Amino acid sequence: MSEVPEGFVMPEMTDPRIRPAASLVITRDSDDGAEILFCHRVSQMPSFPDFWAFPGGGVTRYDRVAADDLSQLSPDEDGAALAALMREMVEEVGWTNSEEGIVIVDDNVRDEVIENGENWYPSVKRGDLSANSKGFKIISIRTTPPLAPIRFTNRFFHLHDSNPPEPRLPRGRSEFDEFRWLTPMQALDAWNNSEMRIPPPQITLLRDMIASLEKSRGDIESATSTMSENPPHGEHRIEFAPSVECVPLSTHTLPPATHTNCYIIGDMGGDLVVVDPAAKSDDGLAYLERRIRAAQSRGSKVIATIFTHRHPDHIGDLARISEIYQAPIWATAETHTVIPPCNTDKVLKEGDSFTLSGRKWNVLETPGHCPGHICLSNEVGIISGDMAVMVGTILVPPSDGDMDKYLSSLERLRDLKPPILLPAHGPLSPVPEKLLNRYLTHRRARHARVLDAVKNGMSEITLIADYAYDDTPDAHPILKVDQTLSHLLAHKRAGDIEQLNSFWKLTTP
Repeated sequence: MSEVPEGFVMPEMTDPRIRPAASLVITRDSDDGAEILFCHRVSQMPSFPDFWAFPGGGVTRYDRVAADDLSQLSPDEDGAALAALMREMVEEVGWTNSEEGIVIVDDNVRDEVIENGENWYPSVKRGDLSANSKGFKIISIRTTPPLAPIRFTNRFFHLHDSNPPEPRLPRGRSEFDEFRWLTPMQALDAWNNSEMRIPPPQITLLRDMIASLEKSRGDIESATSTMSENPPHGEHRIEFAPSVECVPLSTHTLPPATHTNCYIIGDMGGDLVVVDPAAKSDDGLAYLERRIRAAQSRGSKVIATIFTHRHPDHIGDLARISEIYQAPIWATAETHTVIPPCNTDKVLKEGDSFTLSGRKWNVLETPGHCPGHICLSNEVGIISGDMAVMVGTILVPPSDGDMDKYLSSLERLRDLKPPILLPAHGPLSPVPEKLLNRYLTHRRARHARVLDAVKNGMSEITLIADYAYDDTPDAHPILKVDQTLSHLLAHKRAGDIEQLNSFWKLTTP
């Protein structure tokens, strides 16, 4: 059973343009070893609010101009990225790199750069700002996985200053509101204990730095020089949360999503559970196999596969997946109806739980989008299947969905106040309450609008849909009729309206 209505043709989706970016891994000396500067992103930020991140940003046209003209920069992508990084240093932490090391930038010069980033390059040319490129080295290159609508190739530059000045917030608005210095291990421990939220690529970088520091006996310059000889890049483990690896698999799903997020939960070296392995294509199956083999090489064993629900963009080619690994399937009774039976399988229900690496996961029945839909909850967040997404929308199929149950399930997730939502499509939701309230407000307004249309005498579903969606003129005509029918059926079950052949009217008292 598919959530997509009959007649809807999936449009061809193209991958978004990958934009260049740069981040600063600045370290200083401390009694505990080299410490990295982390910056807390304000809660109003559209991406990764309340996360601790490195200073940095995207490469602009004028950064490329600077790289082409300034002799201390190379006229290529690396040089443009370094220009962007030095500009962002001025804006975000009030620093620039001089021959003597990191120094504080004059407030007036900083204000000019913040007002317009194009002012950084002329300020360097005039001598108002130093722009010493010595000491910077690229220690990692990471590209945003294809689950995100906006993707970046981020060059992580390391710079060490034994005793830099304290970073300063700007006089006006800022992306950050707090700074902290931590060793790589302290930061990783804080993240693993859910005391800090750190973006996935920086978790990968911290692990790489810790490994390199161990080999160099704690010498930060030696460790990062080794990393810069062949900066880690390409495919890597995408850790959305402690004990949660995301494996985005290309699927035939509702646009703008192009992938389904498979999750491998559990610590490396311990037992693992794979959630929603949706791979069907050769490339998707090969990617899934690489991630499973990487876990197995570290001593892990897959003990179960869980499917959040039975829609085809969540259940992969089970025959071929069984060639990668074999494990019993855990799912609700409704989901098991589309899965070949096996005597080792298990039927999940509300209240079930399992423990991996000391973390307890609870099974939550969240019907509405699909009968038998479940979420998995623990202290790090909720693996939420098709309950809500950051980009795009969720359909409630009139064939087997239930709008009222869907709204109740959204309310339940919101009231649990999870730290993050880990959806089946797109990026993680860092502020679940905000996302879920938006969904509830939007769906309830649409629900009321559908009933208003019938109260105003509209009886044909196309007219009701046009009325209900008059605030969304770009809504796909097939999808808006499909979702209008889901709302109508919910009103019918509530006894508010009735259906006469293909026409709808208020229930006769």
